[in-house]
Amino acid sequence: MKNIVIIGGSKGIGSAILLQQLETNTVYNISRTAPDITHPNLKHFNMDVLQDVLPDIAQIDSLIYCPGSINLKPIGSLSIDDFRNDFEINVIGAVKTIQKYLPIIKKGTNPSIVLFSTVAAKLGMPFHASIATAKAGVEGLVKSLGAELASVVRINAIAPTITETSLSAGILRNERMKENMVERHPMKGYLKPEEVANMAHFLISENAKSISGQIFEMDYGIVSFKL
Repeated sequence: MKNIVIIGGSKGIGSAILLQQLETNTVYNISRTAPDITHPNLKHFNMDVLQDVLPDIAQIDSLIYCPGSINLKPIGSLSIDDFRNDFEINVIGAVKTIQKYLPIIKKGTNPSIVLFSTVAAKLGMPFHASIATAKAGVEGLVKSLGAELASVVRINAIAPTITETSLSAGILRNERMKENMVERHPMKGYLKPEEVANMAHFLISENAKSISGQIFEMDYGIVSFKL
């Protein structure tokens, strides 16, 4: 049984990861709201990762940082605070968490860290300036720490395309918009949270012990293919 810390495991992709890991691992969830379920293997800490002092946890094998944002506006409508807030949520929160728990993670079994980027960090998309900038920072962090921690801790990131969660509800708010999103992707689909959870599960497993410093695009072809 592994000890897994999930930041933001009460909703969306984080919730799917939490549910997948609970049956066989001890999961420590840190988020502002509690998950909708209780389980003997679940320990929840109700707090804001940016504002509060993170709890001490004695044993950690894997850290998964899930918080993100979808702040889509024309550049003229984005304030400096928009950029600052997106950077805080996506990068500073991850850095704060890694700095807090890295000494414990280093002592773990097959220790690993998983962060989240977005396809918009590589694919130029209108109105994504703030979030793409923040997630590019996440990718730089993964590459740098992958090298720095190469002999000790693995770190990778998942870069999903649009995923059907509450965060993307405005983009997928009706059937027509969902159909349009399917057609935009060469592989004719978009992500469910469980698909992303499967990738996170792989990246913290022994099967990925040779992999670090990588960004895994789960894109249904939107970045990879021009058809």
